Amino acid sequence: MPVTGLDHVNLRCRESDLPAMRRFWGEVIGLKEGFRPAFDFPGIWFWSGDRAVMHIAARLPEGAPLPPPGVFGHVALRAEDMDGTRARLRAEGVAWHEAPVPGLPLLQFFLEDPTGSTVELTFDTD
Repeated sequence: MPVTGLDHVNLRCRESDLPAMRRFWGEVIGLKEGFRPAFDFPGIWFWSGDRAVMHIAARLPEGAPLPPPGVFGHVALRAEDMDGTRARLRAEGVAWHEAPVPGLPLLQFFLEDPTGSTVELTFDTD
């Protein structure tokens, strides 16, 4: 059973968080909202090409605090158009910091989604 790649990431939130998550993952990050099966709880699936890479599941009760990230570090996505991404993040008022990867032609942008999950956007600098 060889693993052939990462299929998707699932983030949990409260139903009241869905509008902010829709805006962040759709408008800020640039994923496309698409088909989601008719589960018995609200949520959103965001797609990159033909793959639903981000599943947002509103499974936390309203009023419940968001759980701390614990040992979860971050979600990393490959991205393109560094300058356009910087401009979009500035325009949206999203804070981020940049970090080069030592010895590799990669630059990482680190930011947080509305639930506090850390998101890494990795750009090839070649």
